[in-house]
Order: sequence, then structure tokens, then C-alpha cells
Amino acid sequence: MKISISVDTGSGPNVVTTTLFNVITWERKFKRRAGDLAAGIGAEDLAFLAYEASKAAGLTVPLMFDEYAKTIVSLDVLGSDDQNPTPPGATAAA
Repeated sequence: MKISISVDTGSGPNVVTTTLFNVITWERKFKRRAGDLAAGIGAEDLAFLAYEASKAAGLTVPLMFDEYAKTIVSLDVLGSDDQNPTPPGATAAA
């Protein structure tokens, strides 16, 4: 699951994109499944995904997530690949 996130920690916005490993890390930390994200994503969930994606992108972040979260000025989802793989109008064969 890829989610593009614009995150500004005070030095201007950076756009980061989550990887499967970032989502797995989120699942492990919050004891939830990736499918739960479809029901809605909380601010802490989004900030954690941005934190992990920022680390993966080589951006400098604090060692502890809470310290990173304190620096966030703005956080926006730009898009995701969470598209329905079934084309519109497709039906099962009878």
C-alpha cells in the first residue's frame, strides 16, 4: 500500500511515500491490520506512517516518534494506490 504524504516539520514540506515495510511497521506497533486503514485513518496513524516513510527516504528525523510528532506543522494525504482492482461495471460470469 502506497500513500503519498506531505509533511512539514517546520523547514518546509516534504512529500514521502509509504512502502509495504512502513505499513508492516505500523501494523506491529499499533496491533492493527492494513485493512483497518480503509475504515479511516487517525492523525497518529498518519504521523507514524509519515515518520517511517521519512526515515526510509533518508530524511533526518528524531530517534523517537513522539519527538517527531511534536515537530509536525502540517500533514496531508496527497493520494494512495488504494484503488479497486475490479473495473467498473465488471460482473461475475453466470
